[in-house]
Amino acid sequence: MKGTVHYDQRGEVALLSIDNPPVNPLSSGVRQGLYDGVSRAIGDDSISAIVVTGMHRAFIAGADISEFGASAREGAGLHEVLKIMESSTKPIIAAINGTAFGGGLEVALCCDYRIAAATAPVGLPEVKLGLLPGAGGTQRLPRLTGVETALQTIISGNPMAAPDALAMGIVDRIATGDILEDGISMAREIVAAGSATRKIRDLDEKIVADRGNTALFEKFEANLNKTHRGQFAPTQILKCVEVAVNTDDFDAGLAREAELFAECMAHPQREALIHVFFAERAAGKILDLPKDLPLLKIERGSVVGAGTMGGGIAMCFANAGMPVRVYDKDAENLARGIKVIAGNYARTVSRGRLSQDEMDKRMALIIPTENFDDLNDGDVVIEAVYENLDLKKEIFGRLDKIMKAGALLASNTSGLDLDAIAAATSRPEQVCGMHFFSPANVMRLLEVVRGEGSSPATLATAMSLGKRLGKVSVMAGNCPGFIGNRMLGGYTRQASMMILEGATPAQVDKVIYDFGLAMGPFAMNDMVGLDLGWRARKMVGGSNQVTVRIPDELCELGRYGQKNGKGYYRYEEGSRVPLPDPEADAVIARVAGELGYQQRDFSDAEILKRCIYPLVNIGAKLLEEGHALRAGDIDTVYVNGYGFPAYVGGPMWYADTQGLDNVLADMEGFYKETGDEVWKPSALLLKLVKEGRNFASLDAATNATN
Repeated sequence: MKGTVHYDQRGEVALLSIDNPPVNPLSSGVRQGLYDGVSRAIGDDSISAIVVTGMHRAFIAGADISEFGASAREGAGLHEVLKIMESSTKPIIAAINGTAFGGGLEVALCCDYRIAAATAPVGLPEVKLGLLPGAGGTQRLPRLTGVETALQTIISGNPMAAPDALAMGIVDRIATGDILEDGISMAREIVAAGSATRKIRDLDEKIVADRGNTALFEKFEANLNKTHRGQFAPTQILKCVEVAVNTDDFDAGLAREAELFAECMAHPQREALIHVFFAERAAGKILDLPKDLPLLKIERGSVVGAGTMGGGIAMCFANAGMPVRVYDKDAENLARGIKVIAGNYARTVSRGRLSQDEMDKRMALIIPTENFDDLNDGDVVIEAVYENLDLKKEIFGRLDKIMKAGALLASNTSGLDLDAIAAATSRPEQVCGMHFFSPANVMRLLEVVRGEGSSPATLATAMSLGKRLGKVSVMAGNCPGFIGNRMLGGYTRQASMMILEGATPAQVDKVIYDFGLAMGPFAMNDMVGLDLGWRARKMVGGSNQVTVRIPDELCELGRYGQKNGKGYYRYEEGSRVPLPDPEADAVIARVAGELGYQQRDFSDAEILKRCIYPLVNIGAKLLEEGHALRAGDIDTVYVNGYGFPAYVGGPMWYADTQGLDNVLADMEGFYKETGDEVWKPSALLLKLVKEGRNFASLDAATNATN
């Protein structure tokens, strides 16, 4: 069995210390150890109270996910453990030394009292794995905090700091000294006062106040379509808490929670979300980079460019407590960029998510400069100018001359040739790509791009730096568009082809929205601005690609998108809601006719396949070429960088769920019908179907060797 619980006696107090490093998940040995330890203490007349705490950096970080779905489990079940804890006539005190998430917090809620270290985070994050708290969390938390607070906590799944948990009533005390000694002292106080127990299951004051309050649950249900659109688990959580409020029978509430937990376990979203959870963690493990590889020392950063991307990247450094210089040769651009950064922080302060003092500290870490040579004290410099290869090569040539030996030189290019950029320096081994996603201070994804000459130390340092900056870092090979944007080309091309063939922008966008993305391709283009691509194409003499004819024609009519209220859609003044526009539809129909496209009806199913399956085929080619290391890496890119719904698992996981043989058959049909190269099946896809395998099997083999 995995993990253990040490039993010690401190006078009249039994101490149970959970030992399952590094984060003490509720593995079989931990569950059995808690069961045995509590049983032993209850049966020992010399023991008057029990203290449960964690060793290492956590109290209990949650369930052992590796045990999910196991046909048989060793040791006592969690519900058996909680039952014996809750039946104890001797007070049990949870001394929460560190992280108490999920089942860890549910264990603490079965204790009579809770004391926490000031730095210990607590929470019920099960919803993020497509689950609900299945060990009484939906029944006990409302009784402790009140219904609205409990619903917000469980449905968001977000952690909270111990002081916030104290204010909400989840913990009773914050330790002022050593958590273990304070926990034992608290136990002795309780014994001295009469050894009273306090079972949350018996509390009803907070829930009775909301009994029959249907408006509260209706409000949360309506809000779920905004905050958790398309997700299954949040609706089940709402049902569980409603039972907790509207029945006096605690055990009936537990039974209902168990039923709905089982439904979540059986739902495909659960498996998809757990795939995303593990894929994000696997992405940081690069097969040919030794785990003990010495990293470059990064204490200061430098950023070239004070535009949207440069400013966002600078905020990432400041948010991580690292000083950063921001260079722009144009004084007005520089001042505007710093003003935008200050505005971003000020909005966060106004929403109560950041203190003014913390904002001031972060702003002080961002140092603007118009002098290029000032960048030379950075341990890493990130170039973040617009996408022009010649300009980037010129900048890297200049950086090569001023940056200190050993500095990491990174480009934020979203798809240009990194090797050509590195060749402008005398040290290509210290060059890599660090492609942030906009807005860089918000988006979690970072593509670390491996150049032909990038050294292992450079790549490992960039991956580590991404983690320090709060990013999910994915290694990508140097090819046009890298992982995300290379795949996106097929998605947008097929959307554009379908409106030439008879679909409407609104129909395509609705299918993609209903699938789970925040918006469809045409609403997205309107938001970004149709004129950006149009102006770029005009600078090089135009383009003969049929898929750009419609946006170019719209721009010629002054339809640039949201910025001026009309693009593929029209927008009411001050609104971002896209409304179908007959003028735009007429342009689309005219261009389609001029190009000779026959109009036809599209089913929603075909639209979805035409948009999503190019991602799959190009993703397979990236794996085939080695530009992506795992299918899970591709899913991580799309979930964190492109808004692909995590509960679908990413494009490669989604393809597995549809059956790769079915995906291949559709692709071959589209290829025969259109001759479009995007539908020519990749060799890897053909191979997997022939062997009866899927993308998940590839990742399993890859991760097993790491």
